[in-house]
Amino acid sequence: MAKLQEGDIAPDFSLDSTDGTIRLYDLLEQADRGVVVYFYPRASTPGCTQQACDFRDSLSSLKSCGYTVVGVSADSMKALEKFKNKNALNFPLATDPGKDMLTEWGAYGEKKNYGRVFRGIIRSTIVINPDKTVALAKYNVRAKGHVERLRRDLDC
Repeated sequence: MAKLQEGDIAPDFSLDSTDGTIRLYDLLEQADRGVVVYFYPRASTPGCTQQACDFRDSLSSLKSCGYTVVGVSADSMKALEKFKNKNALNFPLATDPGKDMLTEWGAYGEKKNYGRVFRGIIRSTIVINPDKTVALAKYNVRAKGHVERLRRDLDC
């Protein structure tokens, strides 16, 4: 599993989402400064809810800085819609049930939890510039405080 690095060209994706089918390169055409793609293990779990709600609460600031936000997991569309509605999320949640995009972006692979090693979704955030290059790549982030640190890194 190769992780994306700053300066890499981000692979395009087309995924079903709570806002219909979304494609990275289409989102980039509409964003002034870029697209924030964040990966989370599972909808409606405590850490993922905290992270999603932090993005929700910071979305106006990120948008005013020129960024679009998309959350990606392997959850079913039904689970994503329930998660979005329950938490009044104001950005699309996309599903990658086959984990192809997650793997290509380095957000699926070996991880450790309480000393146990297993394969799963790695909580990560990748920021893509309008020229399709990776501006920022953060893997194995903590849910709590992550969005605040991201906003600081992006000067938002």
